[in-house]
Amino acid sequence: MSTVFRPGFASPSIAFANRGSFCVASRAVVRQQHSTSVETRVNENNFERIYVQNGIAAEAKPLVVERIDKDENIREVVSVREESDIEKEAWKLLNDAVVRYCGSPVGTVAANDPGDKTPLNYDQVFIRDFVPSALAFLLRGEGEIVRNFLLHTLQLQSWEKTVDCYSPGQGLMPASFKVRTVSLDGDKTEEVLDPDFGESAIGRVALWTLGLWWIILLRAYGKITGDYTLQERVDVQTGIKLVLNLCLADGFDMFPSLLVTDGSCMIDRRMGIHGHPLEIQALFYSSLRCGREMLTVTDGSKNLVRAINNRLSALSFHIREYYWVDMKKMNEIYRYKTEEYSLDATNKFNIYPEQIPLWLMDWIPEEGGYLIGNLQPAHMDFRFFTLGNLWSVISSLSTPKQNEAILNLIEGKWNDIVGHMPLKICYPALENEEWRIITGSDPKNTAWSYHNGGSWPTLLWQFTLACIKMGRIDLARKAVSMAESKLGADRWPEYYDTRTGKFIGKQARLYQTWTIAGFLTSKVLLENPEKASLLFWEEDYELLEMCVCALSKTGRKKCSRVAAKSQILV
Repeated sequence: MSTVFRPGFASPSIAFANRGSFCVASRAVVRQQHSTSVETRVNENNFERIYVQNGIAAEAKPLVVERIDKDENIREVVSVREESDIEKEAWKLLNDAVVRYCGSPVGTVAANDPGDKTPLNYDQVFIRDFVPSALAFLLRGEGEIVRNFLLHTLQLQSWEKTVDCYSPGQGLMPASFKVRTVSLDGDKTEEVLDPDFGESAIGRVALWTLGLWWIILLRAYGKITGDYTLQERVDVQTGIKLVLNLCLADGFDMFPSLLVTDGSCMIDRRMGIHGHPLEIQALFYSSLRCGREMLTVTDGSKNLVRAINNRLSALSFHIREYYWVDMKKMNEIYRYKTEEYSLDATNKFNIYPEQIPLWLMDWIPEEGGYLIGNLQPAHMDFRFFTLGNLWSVISSLSTPKQNEAILNLIEGKWNDIVGHMPLKICYPALENEEWRIITGSDPKNTAWSYHNGGSWPTLLWQFTLACIKMGRIDLARKAVSMAESKLGADRWPEYYDTRTGKFIGKQARLYQTWTIAGFLTSKVLLENPEKASLLFWEEDYELLEMCVCALSKTGRKKCSRVAAKSQILV
């Protein structure tokens, strides 16, 4: 047997400049060891030996696990499932996508297609896109790449950010970064992290979800690795506070939901989602719950923790009560009276019944329901947005009963939402005149393509997580099996087109990393469903008891939350 090889990574030696971070490195050749090896892991009561045959752990599944209980002198040999060829290919592709900075891994490129001569910014590390890659690595026991990523993006958070001489808030995270190499004197080179805060992005879209994803990933890192020292660091605590303070800043809006511009989330092009889109609210709610878990309570953070609790309470009520639609709610909206001026108004947002689209009347199954895509005065966006609904299930933004109804709807409308490739980013697509007006005739977002009803395999891991939480692992297995039969042969596309997701997207990048990572994360979760509990949240029954509107103290009418509580606290 040879010495043990672990796909770990040396800690980087880094120097920081005023405008960036860099390191000086001479050219070197990195060799990977390929051998049969044995690793012994030790805890208090037993030894565990993992035999890795013919390759590094990142490329081969352990074939035999031998556990030796030192107290009872019992030896147990457990056979582990052999990875399929497509899984082996996926792990190799994921490792090939790893980006190194100063010799250490810091993320994965968005896409790694060797035949793509114009990668645009797909050769960069995106915060949002890296999340499924990070989870795949974490669930496989490789945490250092995630730790490096979290710390380097935290350092980039403090950089100067300007667009046309305007500087946004301090807590803003970059959309992406690239490792650039600059030649110095002699044969030395300087590696520099070059971030993009949106000043180069197509459409100059806002970066709302990036800090939220960073906080969610930080919590996942601690939960899976058991290493909570990272989130306890002073600089990390400061980073959490900056992101949450930016989101919790006072404004003119009367709703607890975040008000954003169009293109502020996974749908980062003009698609009529400006206002209070569900995806933003679900990620906001998740990051607030993460922040509440991770923040160290001190005199300096007590006010922030109080603000988090207040916002969680108000936001959960708002989404559960006003975003939810099922057959019962649809019939209520159908009979709405308008122009109500009263604290007791039933139609609080002055929604016109004529807004109910014809397709919706017969679409919702009797036992199903979902959270609508957006809510503003006199406007409800009745489209089904998959990511927002899945994260509402994962984070318990929706009630347990609503969670069940969401999965019932996906199962009942399988051909519409899953089709030939999981999962639709939204349903239905904007078509004809509606597409022209809302998207501005966007040629990339034609009907049933890209963000306009395209099918995105990266959503698979979030669907798997939601299904495991709700005890519907059968649905997840069905979707993963469907994807597994096509993704490798299709060269891991970014998205699929047509109403049922039959064709590879007309402008889809191949070897898309978050497609690969989403598949792998789903496979690991299905193989180890007990690990899913580290990534989702259970219902917090105290939230809706924490009403802070204090209307009763002013002598005004009692808060409307009490009347609705019997419906939404289930």
